[in-house]
Amino acid sequence: MPEPVPEAKPAGDELPPADGDSDADGDESATTELTGLFVEKPPDNVVAVAGSDVTIIAKVDSTTLTRKPTMKWLKGKWLDLGSKAGKHMQFKETYDRNTKIYTYEMKIIKVVPGDAGGYRCEVTAKDKCDSSTFEVSVESAQQEEQADILSAFKRADAGEDEGDLDFSALLKATKKKKRPEKEEPEIDVWELLKSAHPSEYEKIAFKYGITDLRGMLKRLKKMKEEPKHSEAFLKRLESCYSVEKGKKIVLTCEVVDPNVQVKWLKNGQEIKPSAKYVMEANGNIRTLTINKTTLADDAAYECVVGEDKCFTEVFVKEPPVTITKLMDDYHVVVGERVEFEIEVSEEGAHVMWAYEDQELHKDKDSTKYRFKKDGKKHTLIIQEATLEDIGMYHAWTNGGHTKGELEVEEKELEVLQDIADLTVRATDQAVFKCEVSDDKVTGKWYKDGVEVLPSDRIKMTHVGRFHRLVINDVKPEDAGDYTFVPDGYALSLSAKLNFLEIKIDYVPRQDPPKIHLDTTGNMVSQNTIIVVAGNKLRLDVEITGEPAPTVVWSKGDKPITETEGRVRVESRKDLSCFVIEGAERDDEGNYTICVTNPAGEDKAVLFVKIVDVPDPPENVKCTSVGEDCANIIWEPPKFDGGAPIKGYLMERKKKGSSRWTKLNFDVYESTTYEAKRMIEGVMYEMRVFAVNSIGLSPPSLNSKPFMPIAPTSEPTRLTVHDVTDSTCTLKWLAPEKIGAGGLDGYVIEYCKEGETEWVVANQELCERQGFAVRNLPVGEKINFRVVAVNIAGRSPPATLSQPVTIREIVEHPKIRLPRELRTKYIRRVGEKINLTVPFQGKPRPVATWYKDGQPIDPKMVNVRNSNVDSILFIRSAEREHSGKYELVLQIENMEDRATIEIRIIEKPGPPVNVKVTDVWGFNAALEWEPPKDDGNSEITGYTIQKADMKTKEWFTIYEHNRRTNCTASDLIMGNEYMFRVYSENLCGLSEEPRHSKNTAVIAKTGLVYKPNTYKEKEMTCMPKFTQPLVDRSVVAGYSTAISCSVRGFPKPKIIWMKNKMIIGEDPKYLMQNNQGVLTLNIRKPSTFDGGKYSCMAVNELGKDEVECKLDVRVATDPDKK
Repeated sequence: MPEPVPEAKPAGDELPPADGDSDADGDESATTELTGLFVEKPPDNVVAVAGSDVTIIAKVDSTTLTRKPTMKWLKGKWLDLGSKAGKHMQFKETYDRNTKIYTYEMKIIKVVPGDAGGYRCEVTAKDKCDSSTFEVSVESAQQEEQADILSAFKRADAGEDEGDLDFSALLKATKKKKRPEKEEPEIDVWELLKSAHPSEYEKIAFKYGITDLRGMLKRLKKMKEEPKHSEAFLKRLESCYSVEKGKKIVLTCEVVDPNVQVKWLKNGQEIKPSAKYVMEANGNIRTLTINKTTLADDAAYECVVGEDKCFTEVFVKEPPVTITKLMDDYHVVVGERVEFEIEVSEEGAHVMWAYEDQELHKDKDSTKYRFKKDGKKHTLIIQEATLEDIGMYHAWTNGGHTKGELEVEEKELEVLQDIADLTVRATDQAVFKCEVSDDKVTGKWYKDGVEVLPSDRIKMTHVGRFHRLVINDVKPEDAGDYTFVPDGYALSLSAKLNFLEIKIDYVPRQDPPKIHLDTTGNMVSQNTIIVVAGNKLRLDVEITGEPAPTVVWSKGDKPITETEGRVRVESRKDLSCFVIEGAERDDEGNYTICVTNPAGEDKAVLFVKIVDVPDPPENVKCTSVGEDCANIIWEPPKFDGGAPIKGYLMERKKKGSSRWTKLNFDVYESTTYEAKRMIEGVMYEMRVFAVNSIGLSPPSLNSKPFMPIAPTSEPTRLTVHDVTDSTCTLKWLAPEKIGAGGLDGYVIEYCKEGETEWVVANQELCERQGFAVRNLPVGEKINFRVVAVNIAGRSPPATLSQPVTIREIVEHPKIRLPRELRTKYIRRVGEKINLTVPFQGKPRPVATWYKDGQPIDPKMVNVRNSNVDSILFIRSAEREHSGKYELVLQIENMEDRATIEIRIIEKPGPPVNVKVTDVWGFNAALEWEPPKDDGNSEITGYTIQKADMKTKEWFTIYEHNRRTNCTASDLIMGNEYMFRVYSENLCGLSEEPRHSKNTAVIAKTGLVYKPNTYKEKEMTCMPKFTQPLVDRSVVAGYSTAISCSVRGFPKPKIIWMKNKMIIGEDPKYLMQNNQGVLTLNIRKPSTFDGGKYSCMAVNELGKDEVECKLDVRVATDPDKK
């Protein structure tokens, strides 16, 4: 019972003192006057939204009242809502002393469709009363996405009895500690009231907010009343019925009076017959059929007979909603967004989300979790993942369950491109650039430990993962150490800015050319420059010489003359610039710069090395699987990008899913990896990334799908069933644990004692749990083992505790004769005989059959012998097959014998020499001799029959007579009798009887019959109707009949008339007279056949007449009304 919600009484409001209960009881029987007591009535039509609260208010003026008014809230005609106070319905009453107005409120918490209907509020005060009716309509909520997930699993119209659902029992417990919750025990106030003393009722009612004390006392009285014995019902309705949504259900009860009318109610409202509700009465049985049930039919039903009722409740079950797309696992870092997404089989289905064993509610966890519903897709969104969110997340429907694991790692920042040292000249531009792994990371730039602030000449940009510091119009004071520090990380990137000063010296007129190479910056060694693929290479080479030398750049033997394009040469005074925009792998090689002038020549060779992210790893495949793990191997990339491979990153996903889960955040150096924490029986795919100092390679091709499956456990109860000189038969039971991989079969292996080489005994997998190993050496001691095999491989072997010696075990022959063959075996001629006699013995015994001491004739009897039994078969038994059959079982000089006596029987022949030996009075004595052929069975008796020589009809006088004589009694005087006798055995009576050779004549005696004189009674009388015609009212189109009865002798003549006109040979009428009962049948009457019908009976002594009125009405359709 839901706990009533306490109501706070407004300060300053006082209720006027109520009169005693005795006055109230006295006034209840008095006549009340209908007056206008309401100063504010509830609106005629209240529209509520499902799931929201609605409050109905009524106000009553008490200025003219002598006592406190009483308010009742009713639903329908009679359902008092005062007893329904609880979580779903709350009632409140306040009083304003200044205006003397009572305010009554009825609040419905979380309206459901079952709350719709007609309501009435009644106010009564001594001899005055007033009432107001209103209608409540319930509309479905527009925004179902924000609905509480638990409300989806409650019955649609359960009302205040809906209760709370707890799915925690369905969730698997995990090792993680549960979060402590404070739960307050729920108190059932009605149980508290039932056990309390009446003096405490008022105190308990005040504590739990019950204002209607009279309604409370009435309800307590009903709860304490014992159910009375039903006088109207033989069999009541069941306590409850359950039906699936859309199916039909039949409610059945049995009443005492077969003619009584019943009413069916649903939630207190009478049900009208329709196509959905079909009501039937068949004798004492009353049924209500509900077709195509919906959730609205989930309600309480009653069958009412007068003042007696029987109740039941119908529960409508929704079809199970299955999960069509399972939940994926997530592996994220702190702060990332997580979306667990599933798909269900039906739109609008209700899904419950849970973390570990805790249900997730929108209201409770709205700041952390979001629930999204889009058609069949349901999504649980975690905006920013934290380490506390690590664990297993579950999604439940009423027909399915899925789970996904969330792993959260601490955020680690990876430097994809470091800052490079720069050497620039005055007025040039200096650009420091770095790349980090997180595009959301911000940071600050420092020069020699002092933060760099932006200005017109200094710009700082952050685009994606790239951070840039741009210094325009470089000045000597800009030289120094520059550092980039990401916010929130103990990490810094440093580089040096070198300022190149231009010195002007006096140069002689003839100065040979000279190339001045700067070995700082991108040069990792002398004359070697490393460039990241995609970056820009600008190589400024200072050249001196007088006169100005001529500069030629070349790659190999091919000179580079372009001044525009991706690869170009730019010339300035005393400076030659070599530029490569967006470096590619083909740009790698030796570059030569040659400067010449009349004074001489100078040459320098530079090696440009292009470094890039590596190629993806190759040949990713799964080599082995376990119950929840798999071993993955791959080959290193063909091209390492020009920089050594630091390691690899691995990802996995479920087959058919698009969500990849990271398996490691730290670089993994080996090319073999064991993936763990997978679900057995689910298909997975893997891919691998290679990592070098430049960055992350593209992903490898997906591995072939694989499924984590564990081999089965070892077979159980391996035993030796049989051993011969060359074979050994083994038997075992299936493994205790098989798993998702199933069981393909078994492999049987053996080896000699002392050896280690096991030999496979079966070329193909054995699917049965038994196998005979053949071609074994005689006398050797052999070890055996059995291995179960499935897709995951071989299980641990099941072995015998000790070796088996391969040698035939001599066992004495023993015939195990079945119990039914130990006595005489009797069959009828023509029947089939099939005898199976089991035996035992080793080596295989020799079985031989004998009949009456002679070997059996194979033309008459068929015999089939096996290792364990012998079968004797006769297709159609004849009497010559009778005799004693002996089975002899021999093994060398040992033998065993068993004898079976078979008797084939048939019907006997007739008795011999049947004759009548004596006749006296009404008796005759018979004697005969047994038949010559007894059918190979003992005669069990005789059947004797007699026949009168006049009629020659045979009558049985004795059955199963065991003697060969009998006495026929109660014969009729003056008749002559003949007799016949049948013989009988186990097959039945003989085919033909034996007739008596003579007959028995019963002589007459001299008796004279003198009949009494008989005076005939006077039977004549005039016609008189004993049963008159009765007025009838019939429906047009349905045949009817009118009847009466008459007596009279001689038999009177009957005349039927309509409206005093004689009815002739009209085929519409059928007149019948059966022993004085007169019937006039009228076939399908119409309205013109109505009128007065009369019947006249006439004989020679007089006449009599009766009449009736026949009313013919037109049938009406109740649905059209």
